[in-house]
Amino acid sequence: MADVTVGIDIGTSSVKAIAADDDGNVVARARVPHAFHVPTPLRFEHDAAQAWHAGPQAALEALGDVAPRAVSVAAMVPSLTAVDAGGIPCTPGLLYGDERGHGARDTAIAEAGELMQFLRWQVGARPDARGYWMAQAVANHALTGRAVVSTTVAATAHPLFDWVGWDAGLLAECGARPDQMPEIGVSGQALAEVRGHPGCVLEGGTIDAMGEQIVAGCDDPGDVLVILGTTLIVWAVHDGPAEVPHHYTIPHTAPGRFLVGGPSNAGGLFLDWVDRMTAPGAGPATPGRVPVWVPYPRGERVPFQDHDRRARLVDLDLTHDAAAIRRAAFEASGFVARRMIDATPQPARRIVATGGGTRVDGWVQALADCTGLPVHTCAVPEGGALGAAFLARMAAGLETNMADARRWARAGRVVDPDPAWAAAVADRYARFCDVAG
Repeated sequence: MADVTVGIDIGTSSVKAIAADDDGNVVARARVPHAFHVPTPLRFEHDAAQAWHAGPQAALEALGDVAPRAVSVAAMVPSLTAVDAGGIPCTPGLLYGDERGHGARDTAIAEAGELMQFLRWQVGARPDARGYWMAQAVANHALTGRAVVSTTVAATAHPLFDWVGWDAGLLAECGARPDQMPEIGVSGQALAEVRGHPGCVLEGGTIDAMGEQIVAGCDDPGDVLVILGTTLIVWAVHDGPAEVPHHYTIPHTAPGRFLVGGPSNAGGLFLDWVDRMTAPGAGPATPGRVPVWVPYPRGERVPFQDHDRRARLVDLDLTHDAAAIRRAAFEASGFVARRMIDATPQPARRIVATGGGTRVDGWVQALADCTGLPVHTCAVPEGGALGAAFLARMAAGLETNMADARRWARAGRVVDPDPAWAAAVADRYARFCDVAG
């Protein structure tokens, strides 16, 4: 196969790998599961040696003989671990929302503040470490022998990264040195050679949500990208910058467009938690007999930036069964998405949904019912890996413009709101807004 590139996405519960050809057709895919750990209610971590070091190598090899021209690794942010002399993680891999990153709550600095707090903890745990690396750097070192990341990945560490290099003064405040941080190379360029794959180069990596966005085909004002992953992420497309209190505004890859919204904890992690507590094989719920979840067992990000919030199930009575409780959880995720959409000034016309949750019919239907919008699913759920595969093409010299990734968008099914649920869902949304704050 000619000109195949590979994207690898380190997720919360697995590493996904996609091999794609020139036109974005998937020629091979692999998934290597791993556990996440919640040792105490406010801690959230990976065995980074397994998930970030061994997992990407295993996923790449599981694709078989695809002879890739280039590889790029996406991962969730923020993440950080300490590594030993061999580049192997020797402390837990800290993940978004872990209490060891608590400190900054202001929306504009929450993610950067979290990473800085992670660094302080890692230095305290292993002051003798060779380095302190995010998931992409660990994976890139495992694949090439170089702990290098792209400027895109480094930017998620701002202000530790000052858009030129690592800020030695801020690192010193955390007890670290610039030489303990990953090398930085320009996004979209070949930064290393992938071991065991002759002629295959490494692109420095990206953020999982960015990988999803560039291949989703969600580019026009009124489109709303909803990533149904372990984290729920909502991005409303605007034709200019919009200031929405307590939400993020970031540039879209389409010229002149912006994305408004952000991440929420009301995603797959919350839904899987509810699912483990309900009876398997429960029948369907009915529109008027569903309670209301406040979906924050581990706090919330946008719009609250409040790690002290907790989950509640309200209006529960003896007629509710497991199906009603499960539907309530799906609706809670949909209500969180609706609240972000309603907060933005651009009228929404449709949702483009991507991520593994697009395979969960109940989640997609509830998203449509709760927002009143048609949900257009992406045909390739592993959007983070697919987007990374396109970025790998740039490193191989096969592409010159990241915006061209939209040609890889593949439409799946369209799920419309169910009119039979509209009135009851509207009542519950009002109740949700009242009890969730």
